[in-house]
Amino acid sequence: MQIAIIGFGEAGQIYAHDLASVAQVRVWDKKFCGQQASGLRDVAQQSGVQPADSVAEALDGADWVISLVTASNALCVAREVAPLLANGQQLLDFNSVSPETKRAASQAIAGGAGTYLDVAVMAPVPPKRLGTPLLIGGPAADNVAARLNHLGINATAASDRIGDVSAIKMCRSVMIKGLEALTTECLSAAQQYGVEEAVLASLHASFPALGWNHHLPHYLISRVAEHGVRRAEEMAEVVKTLHDVAVAGVMSQATQQVQADLPARMAALGIAYRDLSPFIWQEALQRLR
Repeated sequence: MQIAIIGFGEAGQIYAHDLASVAQVRVWDKKFCGQQASGLRDVAQQSGVQPADSVAEALDGADWVISLVTASNALCVAREVAPLLANGQQLLDFNSVSPETKRAASQAIAGGAGTYLDVAVMAPVPPKRLGTPLLIGGPAADNVAARLNHLGINATAASDRIGDVSAIKMCRSVMIKGLEALTTECLSAAQQYGVEEAVLASLHASFPALGWNHHLPHYLISRVAEHGVRRAEEMAEVVKTLHDVAVAGVMSQATQQVQADLPARMAALGIAYRDLSPFIWQEALQRLR
């Protein structure tokens, strides 16, 4: 089997590296044409995958095309690859976007020779890597899920309609990304008032199984610090998902703002996420003030 992966960020690199042991993998990222090209191409070669010189080259001969780009680029990629897909090629859209965005991408593919699958990534790709649960939607979902499982990927066919699995993902993100943002806001204020230990003790008393007295605050705030830019883009798609069914999305708009704000403050201070490793939320927030 030959697989093309469009997007060579964190998730793209993990899937490319791990799938290289069971398939021929070719990768493309628009950064291959920029200042990061040399480093990214080295990463690809070290992972045993072939960096392509163009989208067309990446797709040539591929059975599957996996799109793993940012939310804002997802529809653009679908439109770009649509005329390039050959008969029998399938685009697996892993991107975290609204059901309507997925349906628009599907319509772009429908005019050509390829077929389209809606894929929802239901947890962070690290640490489970290929074991990260995926939901597959579309008319060929059963067949594709079975083939993905054969390659060691944790995939479940959840719907024969485009958009359903992304609706699950987007509605889940209201809660998950919202909890990250709420924790960041809550503990930022509590620390400045000097009451963070009391607040965490109260949260642990109310929800003792979650880990408020141990790892959870570090994890939730670290996700905003490391991935807030991408999460803010995803929350824009969440807001769109809500608006499409006449839900106001006020909380999700606020979540988007908080997700974007923390990495923006880091950038303004010249602080990279690696500079905060190992991530201790108290030290990280103190440094950002």
